[in-house]
This record gives sequence, structure tokens and C-alpha cells, in this order.
Amino acid sequence: MYHRSLADRIFDWTNYFLLAVLAASMLFPFLYIFSVSFTTLDEFLHSELLLWPKKWVVDAYVYIFQSDSFLRSMGITVYLTVMGTLVNLFFTATFAYALARHLYGHRAMQFAVLFTMLFSAGMIPTYLIVQATGLINSIWALILPSAIAPFNLIIVRQFFTNIPSELYEAAIMDGANELRTFWSVVLPLSKPVLAAFALFYAVGHWNTYFAGILYLNDPTKWPIQVILRQIVVQNDSKAFGALDISLFENPPPPETIQMAAILMATLPILLVYPFLQKYFVKGVMVGSVKG
Repeated sequence: MYHRSLADRIFDWTNYFLLAVLAASMLFPFLYIFSVSFTTLDEFLHSELLLWPKKWVVDAYVYIFQSDSFLRSMGITVYLTVMGTLVNLFFTATFAYALARHLYGHRAMQFAVLFTMLFSAGMIPTYLIVQATGLINSIWALILPSAIAPFNLIIVRQFFTNIPSELYEAAIMDGANELRTFWSVVLPLSKPVLAAFALFYAVGHWNTYFAGILYLNDPTKWPIQVILRQIVVQNDSKAFGALDISLFENPPPPETIQMAAILMATLPILLVYPFLQKYFVKGVMVGSVKG
């Protein structure tokens, strides 16, 4: 049996300690946001660093959930995330399959994809294209311009290429056309990679705020991240609209409202991760095994 030396054990425990400190530093902001969102005005004003409230109150959450603006923006963000992720997966998977199956002109199309990874038109030309296509002030302006991520497409295409050719040949011998092969053979085998990139796409759509500022002029169509920007960065208390403060003997301070809004905007996407976590590492690595 192999016996580890004292130096090896010291090295291991040093790594454990450093990783524990790193994990604690990452969890600290979440703990602070959580604690401040449930604290009272008096405790917040008299605490330099609040990590656990002495008295728990939910006034900040009552305050934001009576806001039509907050609820509407959350609904828009959920719709944007679900629809945007479906669009991303559809175009990424179908395009990757066409490249993997050597569709006529696939080299030129692959070069065009790689070209966009190195060079982009820039913000102003992209805006002009979105404007010319009539997508300004439409939720689709946040979805269609980013329908395919070139890096994700390349990984998925490599995954499809690594599928044994015998499976394709067997499907063709059974009379399946390319669409049937894609649907019945390729997609069932592609759950890990598609689930992993579904998470990437979903997080990207959930955190969208700059495109919302750029393309959406109507505040009633803003996703939640734009509302949070107005509240936290711009310190615009009107972003929640006119709220009824008669429900509170002591209205919650703006800081607790900000923290409650941040927590509620972060929690849904965090809850999705455990369901996709088992596919995460396998899905990202499996498509890059072979060069």
C-alpha cells in the first residue's frame, strides 16, 4: 500500500484550505444579499457588516411583489430564457449536424462561422441590421441576433462527428432519411452536450441587460436585469412604479429592496442548475476529445 509522505499530506491540506477559503469568498456575497434582504431598517443602519439578521422581516419582498413592473419583467425574462434557449438549441443542433454530415458547401459555411469568432461587425452595424429588420422594441431583438454561438456550434459539431459512422449507416440501411436519422439517432445520443449548452444559453438570456437597453425603448418590455440596473446602478426607485407604502409602518430601506430584487432575480436560474449538473462536465468535454 502506498504511504503518502508528510510533505504530500501538507500539500493536500494546504489545497483543501485554499479551496475552502475560495468557496467561502464566493458564497459571501450570496449570504450578505440574503441577510440584508430580510433585515429591518434599524438593524441595517446600525450594522457595519450584516451576515445574519437578529430579526427577520419580509417587508422588502412584499414591497417588490406588489410591483406590476417587477412581476412583468420576471415574466418577460422567463419567456426570453425559455424561447431563446429553444431557438439557440434548434439552430445550433441542426447547423452542427449539417456540418458534421458534410453538407454541400460545409467548408465555406464552417469558415463563415469561424470568421465571426474573430471579427464582428460591431455594435452600430448590428443595431442598424436589427432596425432594418423591424425588430426594434421586440423581444426577438434579444434572441435572433444571437441565435447561434460559434464556439458552441463547433463543440456540438465535433460531438456529432465523434458519433460512430456505423450508427449513421445502420439508420440509412433501415430506410431513415437525414431528418429521421437526426431525430431518432443523433438527438437521443446528444443529451449531455445539448443539456450543457442549454444551461450556457439559458444563463446568457437570463442575464441579458445591455441588448435590452439597446433595442427595447418601451420600459414595459424590459427584462428583469434592466429593471435591476435601474434600481441598483441608476438608483431609480421609480423602476418599480408607484407602490403602496401604506402597507408598512416603516417602509423598507432602498438597500433591502435592492437585495431582495437581486436575490429573486438570481434564484430561478440557480434552481435550474442541479437538474442539468450531471450533464455539465460530460457534455462540455465529450465534444472536444478528438481534434
